[in-house]
Amino acid sequence: MAGSNSTVPAARSVVHHDTVSDALIEQVRVDGYGVLRGALTPGEVAEVNAEAVRLCRGELGAIDGRPTSAPDEPDADVLRRYLCVHHPHKLSAVVRRSLAHRRVLDVLTRVIGPDVKAMQSMLFIKAEGRPGQPWHQDELFIPTRDRSLTAVWIALDDATVENGCLWVLPGSHRRGVLYPDREQDDPRFDCSVEAYDFPYRDEDAVPVEVPAGSAVVFNGYLLHRSLPNTGRHGYRRALANHYMSATSPLPWKIPAGRSPANWDYRDVVLVAGEDPYAYKGITDLTRAYVRPDKEGGCDR
Repeated sequence: MAGSNSTVPAARSVVHHDTVSDALIEQVRVDGYGVLRGALTPGEVAEVNAEAVRLCRGELGAIDGRPTSAPDEPDADVLRRYLCVHHPHKLSAVVRRSLAHRRVLDVLTRVIGPDVKAMQSMLFIKAEGRPGQPWHQDELFIPTRDRSLTAVWIALDDATVENGCLWVLPGSHRRGVLYPDREQDDPRFDCSVEAYDFPYRDEDAVPVEVPAGSAVVFNGYLLHRSLPNTGRHGYRRALANHYMSATSPLPWKIPAGRSPANWDYRDVVLVAGEDPYAYKGITDLTRAYVRPDKEGGCDR
């Protein structure tokens, strides 16, 4: 890290909100993240976790890179082969419904605005011993034109320091700067590149420990990471969805020969309000796939 400076906020405890209060929206604005407790009910959490088993068994359709499993294998053994499945909403009606969950939209329409679209879902499993992700900013991977990218990370198990909860650097989103990134070989992390040379230390980070059903809402420029699941047994499952304002085009996954100025990625789901670009139609470009990690090799 580049070391601290006077702009770095002091570490603070995580504030949990049971309602979409002004304080929650202000915390997302100032600190770059906030926690909404009870975003999903216990029954809804159980439904998503049951759906995860069906996904990982291949019962809902093809997943690129899916590990093979036998029909008589215990569910726990099947799940432990997975770190993360990208775009599970392409196969699962349960996950797709979660994109537009009422409690989630209550926050998003205040953070982003009345018109909101989703472009990605990720189902994290992360069993014991599985790696986390290094410091990164989501906007590096999903660039938006208006800086409206917002993640909603829903805990499907109690997320703790031991099992690999999120860690955040409060206020690191404010400058709207994307920090340099590089390949890394740290065994604690998966294949993701890491951000570096930013004015924060690891000691400035805050662990976001949350009970199952809680949603961590955070800005696309917020520096965050997760560490390995060091628990002796069990998962740190989470459903992470990404959103932005529907009033802005999305210059993501730009085809060769196309300019970012006029490209608009249209494999999106409108979850609130109106889509002023609806005349462009909706495309089906992505498929569900397994996130690579260092056990199976990295796509580089």
